[in-house]
Amino acid sequence: MTDRAARRPAVRDDLADLSPYGAPQLDVPVRLNTNETPWAPPPAFTAALADRISAGLDLHRYPDRDAVALRTALAEREGLAPDRVWAANGSNEVHVQLFGAYAGAGRTLLLFRPGYSAHPLLARVTGTTVVTEDLDEDFRLTPEAARAAVEAHRPAIVCVASPNNPTGIPVDPDAVRALHDGFDGLVVLDEAYVELAPDPGEGRALLDELDRLVVVRTFSKAWRMAGLRLGYLLAHDWVVQDLLKVRLPYHLDAITQAAGCIAVELAEDVTAHIADLVTERERLLAALRATDGVTVWPSAGNFLLLRVDRAREVFEAMLASGVLVRDFSTLPRLEGCLRVTVGTPEENDRFLSALKESLR
Repeated sequence: MTDRAARRPAVRDDLADLSPYGAPQLDVPVRLNTNETPWAPPPAFTAALADRISAGLDLHRYPDRDAVALRTALAEREGLAPDRVWAANGSNEVHVQLFGAYAGAGRTLLLFRPGYSAHPLLARVTGTTVVTEDLDEDFRLTPEAARAAVEAHRPAIVCVASPNNPTGIPVDPDAVRALHDGFDGLVVLDEAYVELAPDPGEGRALLDELDRLVVVRTFSKAWRMAGLRLGYLLAHDWVVQDLLKVRLPYHLDAITQAAGCIAVELAEDVTAHIADLVTERERLLAALRATDGVTVWPSAGNFLLLRVDRAREVFEAMLASGVLVRDFSTLPRLEGCLRVTVGTPEENDRFLSALKESLR
């Protein structure tokens, strides 16, 4: 057995110290750590998907390799040609494809900190060198800082999230313009939570103005489809042509493609919960602002970032009472910070009660 272990091939040197991505998946009564939508898709959606499957999805055949029906539906919704839309298994796979096509060995990705923790991991898997710059003290990216960062690093690609995760703060469109105009590479705007923001059309409008901008979105948040793994991008047609070179064969299964089409058809019903979610977010924000010992940031996503003393003890105490949040307290720029997903009114009340008890 020892000899066999000794003959085990070594993982790539640049991945040897890499920890797999993943928030804890624990069986607790109130799970508010992964920014899922607390309400399932409406019955009309699940019924339509079941009908579509039973009516004759040819599951013994490969799916449409280019997801033409889904991309056409998304394109019509966004006022674009279908060849300017691409879809994959969640926005994470979209990012892997972008990094694989435009970054990789010998190229650099620029990120801003704090930001989405999966971005640097996905980049490293593609062999990309990652460089980071800090957001300002208010967790914002100014146009001046954006321009200075791309001029200093000259990356092949830069990725920013709006609203940002885990801060919840949208990116100034002028900062996106400054990134784009400050270098010759690709600018990726990750809009995973954009439907919950005050102006969800900002990134789409910038796409008409900036010729090297890519807007990435997901069905996992506002569309209530985290379990189906569907993401997409809006870009110029040459981006889609380049991604065809790196995508896996038949990468997007037939059921997910059908689900995406149905979601777009039933968009009003599928996204009807957004107003209630925003109402709960603002109620939670007000309650946290009124809680002694808590600093909280306003958010345009479905989560809130808060800072407390003894953050790890608070996290463990809440978990013991059945409430799971995300612990960021040991990460740079996020010392003492926890992030809570906006849940149902009942879940949010349970969280507030557990938090106040743990702070005593």
